[in-house]
Amino acid sequence: MASLADAEKRELIEPESRQMLEGVLRMAELSAGDVLVASPHMDLLDIDAPYDDLLRVVISTGHSRFPVFEDSRDNIIGILLAKDLLKIQRAPELSLRALLRPCVFVPESKGLNELLRDFRSNRNHLAIVIDEFGNTAGLITIEDVLEEIVGEIEDEFDDKNGESSIYTLADGSQRVAGDTEIAAVNASFGLDLPEDDFDTIGGLVAQAHGRVPRRGESVELGGLLFSVMLTRGGSVRWFKVTRLTEAAKPAKA
Repeated sequence: MASLADAEKRELIEPESRQMLEGVLRMAELSAGDVLVASPHMDLLDIDAPYDDLLRVVISTGHSRFPVFEDSRDNIIGILLAKDLLKIQRAPELSLRALLRPCVFVPESKGLNELLRDFRSNRNHLAIVIDEFGNTAGLITIEDVLEEIVGEIEDEFDDKNGESSIYTLADGSQRVAGDTEIAAVNASFGLDLPEDDFDTIGGLVAQAHGRVPRRGESVELGGLLFSVMLTRGGSVRWFKVTRLTEAAKPAKA
């Protein structure tokens, strides 16, 4: 790492090249267990769920691929592509089971270098990670692996050219970037959250929670429920934000 820093200082390589090379070196020391999305935070589909329920999960999470389970979350039987689910709308007689793609299972100890080679050669984009006892530890995608090298990969929801980082989802909730300024959140939701101690909503939510929340966790703040959709580099990249109604608020002890 020191030699790369020296090469950048001497202008032999660009800063972006240094970052990627450092990522490659770090990746050589990482395994699937270091990068996975933990099992409790996985977005899964139940093979026996009604079509409308499946569609609701697909729309609200925005993923392109979903592990599908039967009977219990540990019994993953295949992978469903979101676009394949739409086929049932045109042909209701189709069986969801027939649309499933084979599922790839890898151990927690599998190195990211080897996993990336497997992803490329097998044309898979998602694998289920299992622990030493054969239980589901989590999942990992090819994007998770590549981001260890190139940093965060921007998607269609990411802030580009100064555009808003607050988006309305199909179910009426909002998708809010963790680095959105608190002032922008206040303006969008008609709130008066404090802006003195933190600049971004991610920092304010972390303070309210006592730590940076993990994917799948939710934090109540200012009458809103901030549910973590994606984390990167120890911070929240995206929240799903919904308004709390009186009926939905937890009862006080």
